[in-house]
Amino acid sequence: MMFYEIPLNRPNTPLLDSVPYPSDLRKLSLSSLPQLADELRAYLLWCTGQTGGHFGAGLGVIELTIALHYVYDTPFDRLLWDVGHQAYPHKILTGRKEQMLSMRQKDGLAAFPNRAESEYDTFGVGHSSTSISAALGMSLAARQQNSGRKVAAIIGDGAMTAGMAFEALNDAAHNKADMLVILNDNQMSISHNVGGLSNYLARIWSSKQYIALREEGKKVLATMPTAWNFARRTEESVKHMTASTGTLFEAIGFNTVGPIDGHDVIELVRVLRNLRKAKGPQLLHLYTTKGKGFAPAEADPIGYHAITKIAPASERSTSPSSKKPKYSDVFGQWLCDMAAQDSRLVGITPAMCEGSGMVNFAKQYPDRFYDVAIAEQHAVTLAAGMACEGLKPVVAIYSTFLQRGYDQLVHDVALQNLDVTFGIDRAGLVGEDGPTHAGAYDYAYMRTIPNIVICAPADENECRQLLYTAYQHQGCAAVRYPRGTGTGVHIDTQMTAIPIGKGEIKRLGQKVAILAFGSMLSPSLQAAEQLNCTVANMRFVKPLDEQLIRQLAQEHSLLVTVEEHAIMGGAGSAVNEFIFAQNLGVSVLNLGIPDAFIEHASHSDMLKACGLDAQGIINTIKQRITV
Repeated sequence: MMFYEIPLNRPNTPLLDSVPYPSDLRKLSLSSLPQLADELRAYLLWCTGQTGGHFGAGLGVIELTIALHYVYDTPFDRLLWDVGHQAYPHKILTGRKEQMLSMRQKDGLAAFPNRAESEYDTFGVGHSSTSISAALGMSLAARQQNSGRKVAAIIGDGAMTAGMAFEALNDAAHNKADMLVILNDNQMSISHNVGGLSNYLARIWSSKQYIALREEGKKVLATMPTAWNFARRTEESVKHMTASTGTLFEAIGFNTVGPIDGHDVIELVRVLRNLRKAKGPQLLHLYTTKGKGFAPAEADPIGYHAITKIAPASERSTSPSSKKPKYSDVFGQWLCDMAAQDSRLVGITPAMCEGSGMVNFAKQYPDRFYDVAIAEQHAVTLAAGMACEGLKPVVAIYSTFLQRGYDQLVHDVALQNLDVTFGIDRAGLVGEDGPTHAGAYDYAYMRTIPNIVICAPADENECRQLLYTAYQHQGCAAVRYPRGTGTGVHIDTQMTAIPIGKGEIKRLGQKVAILAFGSMLSPSLQAAEQLNCTVANMRFVKPLDEQLIRQLAQEHSLLVTVEEHAIMGGAGSAVNEFIFAQNLGVSVLNLGIPDAFIEHASHSDMLKACGLDAQGIINTIKQRITV
């Protein structure tokens, strides 16, 4: 069934309504599963249109999700969804259908699988390429406990590019683990070969008889090297004709099956039934279409990776409005402008071209743009290698993903004092994507590293100027900016370097001085108007403006640091260390994200919950000065 518009009214789904849990699903006849897939697709379109969220990936695994829960004894058996973008159908089939309209909202369903949310969510995710490692851990635990539990990991061809996935594959083969890896190839990277022959061969390769014969043949032919090599090469050649990935995974030690059509739910059930009973590491390669069943998403899978909710007609504006640029847009424009001035500039991103605002740069400077796929560690060290040869690499990366390249940041860039600039997007709280994507720890994990400059722009124009400042610095420098839009200030086309380590006074007041870092300048100024506080825009976390801190400490009885970052180890901690070391004798209050993972909600709700909106800052300062 093909849809051309997202349903605005709840669709009629009688079969889906009759299977609230997988145990109910398993009572259906095999022949009824295609109808269930149609109903599930319609329901997913409707509810995602109501809430917004990840879109294309879930549509692409409707049939696979049904087949897995039909064959596997979930939740006893373990299904692990890599990244989790595709897990909405899984949530619908596992007792959460009527909660889907709360998706990504405060106190509602999480955007990704979450162990605290459901026993069917066997592993919490949000970052890519973890499923095979976790599934292997569960498989080896099942072996040690002799539980008979089956384990399957579902990973996309994009997530399979990460080194961690191959480390896990290698270890799974070494341990001869009884587990299934499903390579969900959504036709965006690996070549095609799907048809009756490949489906037929997949059933043979996944059959108990074939696998048993294969293992016995290995034992017999091991004593006859010539015969064994001939048999092995013949098998590899046949698999290679129908699956370009077959030889690779066979070489690692997996029995590979496929490719097969990932939208043929009946065929999927037949193959999965064989593979669930198979011994040793198995890999099923299947093809799916991202956005399957919704024509606009099939035509534009990148654009429909995620959508915003469809506003009711009464709420839609008919008058044109000037949109404020996102911080990622500011970065992207600066990157193009800087590249026009300096031929040494190269841009690097780990599969975040669109999200990081690099689309125009990639078009204008294709020979200087490097998308390294989901490989954050490689991205950082690639930049280090380029810097060694005199290029000026700029790495565009989300704060939460730079965590994955931390050793490379320390060992390969900073230790060698190489000239690499980092544009760190999605810093601070990120709203509906929740704690897996929050950039709450970058000040802490970066400021302890020697040879690094850390910039914290307060608005869009300062972001542009600090990017220029960081780029001009001969060494490692990072500019850390939030998700979404800023305050809407005018952005100067002229680029001017800001003196490194120098803040500025934005407002003069009495008794209390607020030291605002980055995005917290705006609410700090609002709070200061009511409290008559001095406000400093600190601009830099490292090096700190020590002269400014000393001045403020001499002129005020209380210094208040405010940051959209964890309090522990953050910018406020850096201020505390300086004040203590210099024995300045001034009271300090640190405001920021508490020592907890902040669950998904709107960005404004998250700031309010942390006391980082203007009223929260006012309330906390009032409590402190009245004690």
